[in-house]
Amino acid sequence: MLARSYGMANKDLSIPNGPDTVFGLASVTKLLTGVAIGRLAQDRKLAYTDRLGQHVTGFPSEIADTVSIHHLLTHTSGLGDFMQTQAYEDAYRSWTTQDAVLNGCTDIIRQSTLAFPPGSRHLYSNSAYHLLGVIVANASGQSLSDYLRENVFRRAGMRDSDFYTTTTWRDDRRIARPYAPPEPGGTRVDALGEHVFVGTGHTGAFATCAGMDRLARALVGNQLLTPAFTQLTLGPKIPVGKVVGPPGGGQPTPVPGIGFKAYGGLANLNDNNQWSYWMDGGSTGGESTDYAMYPDQGWVCVVLGNYELGTAQPIAAKARTLINGG
Repeated sequence: MLARSYGMANKDLSIPNGPDTVFGLASVTKLLTGVAIGRLAQDRKLAYTDRLGQHVTGFPSEIADTVSIHHLLTHTSGLGDFMQTQAYEDAYRSWTTQDAVLNGCTDIIRQSTLAFPPGSRHLYSNSAYHLLGVIVANASGQSLSDYLRENVFRRAGMRDSDFYTTTTWRDDRRIARPYAPPEPGGTRVDALGEHVFVGTGHTGAFATCAGMDRLARALVGNQLLTPAFTQLTLGPKIPVGKVVGPPGGGQPTPVPGIGFKAYGGLANLNDNNQWSYWMDGGSTGGESTDYAMYPDQGWVCVVLGNYELGTAQPIAAKARTLINGG
């Protein structure tokens, strides 16, 4: 295993990033949510064909009765990104409990309209993955964070992984503080104040690079799901073409081969007919992540950073080229 650390986890306290540094996963959280849904489907507590209204109340029938869990998982629901609404911008800094975040985000999404009939198109959707986190909670009787601790983090040996609050993020010396410029080209500053109190199904989990490696080994090794449900979670669903950009924006990253949406990430078939499973993410608030599993080649590549969206991707792209024999 090759591991390298660069930069500072906390500039004020002169704490460097290291192998035990905990980073925000940003949209890589969606893979964890997809695994949680897979576990509940495996346990027959829900089905991928279930409609949203079977698990979450308060939506009009044109959404509740037409959007399925499959649509939510593959970004084909027609729901968009509640984080880009004025309602979210006006409210999220006032939420100081897990319930306030969960209910506040859900209430904003309830005001959404569909951009297209479910299943007819693709639109990257933080709204969909927040709702999947709500579905996990309602189907399991546990919060998403509790469910993942019990069924994913502990099983995979991810001892430092959790959904940490911004209070813990500020005070825990293990967690890398987020740094980003307040405007493009500006000086990077501590951006913790730009983050919601605690994450949900679309973003907000934390892990070390070693923890994410353990997740890959446990997932591909069928330790978290049965072989059938591992394949259902990771396997290709919706073709997305040959160029895939970082979720939420940023510069597109060329990926050789054919890409497909999976349940929580991407499945890519390279020119040598070898599969890899990939998810990246980040935010303008000082997170950049790229996570890829290459079971046919025996590699896992984890790049976690505490600078803004897009800063991890060039490193991961170089690793992808080397692993694929480019």
